Amino acid sequence: MAGSQDAVGFRTRRRRELLTFVVLAFGIWPIVAVGVVGGYGFLVWMYQIVYGPPGPHEVNAAPPNSAE
Repeated sequence: MAGSQDAVGFRTRRRRELLTFVVLAFGIWPIVAVGVVGGYGFLVWMYQIVYGPPGPHEVNAAPPNSAE
C-alpha cells in the first residue's frame, strides 16, 4: 500500500515540477529577457540624447595664425 502512495506522490511532484518548468521557460523568462534588453536599449538611448551619438565628433579647424 505504501508503494502505491509513493508512486502517486512522485507523479504529483513530477507533474508540478514540469508545470513549473514550462511556466518559467516559456512564460516568465522570455518576459524578463525582453525587459532587460529593452531596459538596456532605453538606457543607451537616454545616454545618447544627453551626450550625443558615438563616433568622431566634428573637428573645427584652428583659426589662422594660431599656435597649432
